Amino acid sequence: MSDEVLKIDVDAVLRNRAARYYRLIPGWVVRWLERTVHQDELNDMLRRSHGLTGVEFAQFVLDELDIKVHATGMEHLHAGQRYVFVANHPLGGLDGLALISLVGKRYDGRIRFLVNDLLMMVKPLGDVFLPVNKFGRQSREVAKLIDDEYRGDKQMLTFPAGLCSRLMPDGTVADLKWNKHVVMRAASDKRDVVPVHVDAHNSRFFYRLAQWRKRLGIKFNIEMLYLPDEMFKQRGATLHITVGKPIACDTLDTAHPLDQAARLRDIVYNLKNTAL
Repeated sequence: MSDEVLKIDVDAVLRNRAARYYRLIPGWVVRWLERTVHQDELNDMLRRSHGLTGVEFAQFVLDELDIKVHATGMEHLHAGQRYVFVANHPLGGLDGLALISLVGKRYDGRIRFLVNDLLMMVKPLGDVFLPVNKFGRQSREVAKLIDDEYRGDKQMLTFPAGLCSRLMPDGTVADLKWNKHVVMRAASDKRDVVPVHVDAHNSRFFYRLAQWRKRLGIKFNIEMLYLPDEMFKQRGATLHITVGKPIACDTLDTAHPLDQAARLRDIVYNLKNTAL
């Protein structure tokens, strides 16, 4: 691991990624972005956690924010089994850290988590994350790495929705449609599927912003800028996680993978009712 402390620098990112327009960006916009993403607080956290990786880093962040994880159903998991853990994605950050901590501790850190390739910038979790390119084709190297890990003996974790949950027309907060990829991989690589429900939510502001952004036809995911702020708003919270009984891989209907993915999604949300 590099001795250099990871640091978030919004100004540098804009200078490098938006070089053509950088001179046109007012200083107050840069300062607003720095406050919105909590640049100072995150850099302080990164400085004090320097040297920690994987499960230890995830637990450090949870402890810093005084986040408690209350899990039920862990008795359904068996040693020596290769699983794919599938979970709803209500928060966009802390839910992933909670799963890394929970499952990672159970399996001595031998886990891999499929994530948006942009998250590979979070270097302390680089040994846990597996990058998925949502907007293009996977490189051969990354595709092979994903194949190798699914065929290996580490536990696989994924949020099949990809994006974090959104506000539904009936006022509930839930994932969008789940991807069929997890169904096909679990079946082909002989991994039973473990449904996991995370009982949590972001602020109404976050979900309303996502709704209006979509209605206005804005493609840039503006609400994602507020995910760090949403994370800090959860300070002192308890995340209730329910682990369901594993679903045998040979029962998955690969002839209708989208229907099967929808079924897995329903199973996960039904876990919330059984936990009440």
